[in-house]
Amino acid sequence: MIIRTDFPYETTREDVRIPMADGVELYARIWRPVTKEPVPALLEYLPYRLTDWTAPRDWQRHPWYAGHGYASVRVDVRGHGCSGGRPGDEYDARELADGVAVIEWLAEQPWCTGSVGMFGISWGGFNSLQIAALAPEPLKAIVTVCSTDDRFDNDVHYMGGSVLAVDMHAWAATMLAFASRPPDPEFVGDGWREQWLSRLESVEPLIHTWLSHQTRDAYWRHGSVCEDYSAIGAAVLAVGGWHDPYRDTVLRLVSALPSSRVRGLIGPWSHQYPDRGLPPGPSIGFLQETLRWWDHWLRGEDNGVLDEPLLRSWISGSHPPATSYGELPGRWVGEKAWPSPSVVPVSYGFQGAPVAVASPQHTGLDAGRFFPFGNDADLPPDQREEDAKSACFEFPVAAGEPVEILGRPSVTLRLRLDVPYGQVVARLCDVAADGSSTLVTRGALNLSARQGRERAVPWPVGSYEDVTFELNGIGHAFAPGHRIRLAVSSAYWPWIWPRAGSEAGWTLDPAGSALTLPVRTGSSASSPAGSSPAGSSPAGSSPAGSDEGILFEAPEQAEPLGVVFPATLDEPRPERLVVRDVARGTWRLEVDPRYGGTRVYPDGLEFSEDALEVYEIQDADPLSARTRSDWRIRLHRPERGWDARVETRSEISCDEGGFLTSNEVVCREGDEVVFHRTWERRLPRAAG
Repeated sequence: MIIRTDFPYETTREDVRIPMADGVELYARIWRPVTKEPVPALLEYLPYRLTDWTAPRDWQRHPWYAGHGYASVRVDVRGHGCSGGRPGDEYDARELADGVAVIEWLAEQPWCTGSVGMFGISWGGFNSLQIAALAPEPLKAIVTVCSTDDRFDNDVHYMGGSVLAVDMHAWAATMLAFASRPPDPEFVGDGWREQWLSRLESVEPLIHTWLSHQTRDAYWRHGSVCEDYSAIGAAVLAVGGWHDPYRDTVLRLVSALPSSRVRGLIGPWSHQYPDRGLPPGPSIGFLQETLRWWDHWLRGEDNGVLDEPLLRSWISGSHPPATSYGELPGRWVGEKAWPSPSVVPVSYGFQGAPVAVASPQHTGLDAGRFFPFGNDADLPPDQREEDAKSACFEFPVAAGEPVEILGRPSVTLRLRLDVPYGQVVARLCDVAADGSSTLVTRGALNLSARQGRERAVPWPVGSYEDVTFELNGIGHAFAPGHRIRLAVSSAYWPWIWPRAGSEAGWTLDPAGSALTLPVRTGSSASSPAGSSPAGSSPAGSSPAGSDEGILFEAPEQAEPLGVVFPATLDEPRPERLVVRDVARGTWRLEVDPRYGGTRVYPDGLEFSEDALEVYEIQDADPLSARTRSDWRIRLHRPERGWDARVETRSEISCDEGGFLTSNEVVCREGDEVVFHRTWERRLPRAAG
């Protein structure tokens, strides 16, 4: 990492309040270059508190952009941080309208040229896309990182039509804790307590809303830009990582948007900005890449940014299983079109007699984290234990050249169910000569969603049907002598929430089942042994985008904020701990998400947070599934005598007909309880 201290421009920073039409003011921090000439503006718009939670990350990039001649602006969503108003749902109409108003306000400032760009990762990447679909005139370009175009089928709530227990629960619990944090009196003054209590009166656990919409209805279509890609007027640089759950959005965007104003970039990364140097790497000079994008679209520079391949992606080489990698083996490749003529579907069928699959309910404990953040225990360990609970089909990679895939594999499975519903999970693994199994990618399907995510269709009991679904996209090269393994299971806890009766599993007929891989030809890739292409390509043809000349600068950032992480004598808690109660047949997964811990900011703020997620299930009882998340947050300014604390508890269990949710929030100023509320709900299980 290069820490940059010398820039073309000196910079200034100021905090301002941006007025909304209803009188609410949003809190903003603006870094600007020192110049008499107006400059373009860049906006990052989040609920994650610019004065503390994202401040270290903000300092890495906003001053860097300002030093290169842009007004770089960080704004808190209403109801969060030091912004006024009350918190709402994710990406609700009010949030998006506020975002449009902020863009228009920026464009009208005397120091702005009138051209605005927007960027962000995760939430900020989501609302960048959604606001671009509202097409405010000043918004010329966006950079959306680790975001989604489909809020139902490619977010933290549902996967393949199934409830995502691991993050439907964890993220709802996290947002309950986040929405309950107080504004900081250092920035909002003595009215902070009144503002805090007003917010708390409006807080509602988001799990109630999310579990009330178990199919892809109008609620999820709102904000899903895949409903109408043509509405996006701004140029889009879409960025993802192969270890991030949102990477398929990049593939869809470069396919759906005009090539004259979209580019895609997918690296080996987790759910992080690609310049931060967090595992897995290699990291890149991402700020420099985005600066070229801004210079072209906001300054009109002809800098060759559109001469880059439509899609630049990393293809990893075979590697042993591990929960963290400093850097993965592999290389960058480029495609001039997507779908690419250099990627052909190669199908190969299963063999053998029909097999009954009734996976133990704890299958999936080695799935790894749904949102890898670069922590030590994020990625899936060796998959051999998971494979043993699944039906596996293998295909050897012939000697000579690797089998290189780029895109989304798919499976067709001929299944018979003896109950009206069930789940199927498919995992693609790279098996080395020593038998170790590395997870490459995976996909899931709620079998009641097999005819579309908009409805739930019971399975005709006792009948065979063919189902086809895609796995998440990936760039991977299977080494010669390895085996390509497809493992299919009927359970995947705690990613997929089980349903009563699903323990019966299903029967798979190999004769009607197949795996299709997106094989990249014309490079150092070949087809798996015994496979046959579903399409054709001339022997030795060149790929549509050459992998020559794809280079990135070394990552660089502005000077860090200087946050201090105090030493502690406490024994560190494991990030992921699996506990088995043999007598009860119970499995418990304990997860420490490790968002930040305790830190002290240069302005004197002491910020501490601690979270623990617990997922429990019994071997043969899907109704035993339960989750719990506990959060403790403290914001302390000793010099002001300010001490605010938030504690939350969130739980979900289920019975045959529905989900049972329980949530509690306790807030204190010092030792005084200023707010305490509990919610108990039963939400019918209509699908999911």
